[in-house]
Amino acid sequence: MGHRLSKIVTRTGDAGTTGLGDGTRVGKDSARIAAIGEIDELNSTLGVLLTEDLPPAIRECLTSVQHDLFDLGGELSVPGYQAVTDDHVARLEADVERFNADLAPLKEFILPGGARSAALAHVGRTVCRRAERALVHLASAETVGDTARRYLNRLSDLLFVLARTLNRAAGRGNLIGRRLSPGPVRARGWRCAARTAASPRTCGPRRRPRRRR
Repeated sequence: MGHRLSKIVTRTGDAGTTGLGDGTRVGKDSARIAAIGEIDELNSTLGVLLTEDLPPAIRECLTSVQHDLFDLGGELSVPGYQAVTDDHVARLEADVERFNADLAPLKEFILPGGARSAALAHVGRTVCRRAERALVHLASAETVGDTARRYLNRLSDLLFVLARTLNRAAGRGNLIGRRLSPGPVRARGWRCAARTAASPRTCGPRRRPRRRR
């Protein structure tokens, strides 16, 4: 095999187009190129996370994901080609269950943060969600394999679990989101029932008294 990247500056994209894997040229602002770019950014984000001091099991997991994302970018660059399979999705689902098994049940919403590695995992999660949205947008206009979208959906779940796992490994607690005050809710015509030991505070539409006829 020759040196495929021996020439970096080609000037072929100066007119605002780029070449796909099948040889066709499309605009750099097309939905397909946007989706490929989002996946490339996601892979780069995980590369930053991998510069941290991570537990070996998490490092191995994320390295495999990077290879998957590289293949997914190749899949999108050749319309009609499929590289990501149901086996890839099943592996992510198994990883979610494996890492989540040692975590305490989550009863509150948490904020991104804690240890630096956990915060970077949260950044990866949000970039992954954006990549998934880009793929859904592309699928509304062109044929895209459903497996790729499911893979990104499971990956965002995995990154959420890994963020919690990394905070736990660093001895850091998760940041709990502040509860919404019921005051603004009541101002919009809603009422909140008092909190009891048996049930949390619940809110619902305020009922207007019936007029006697």
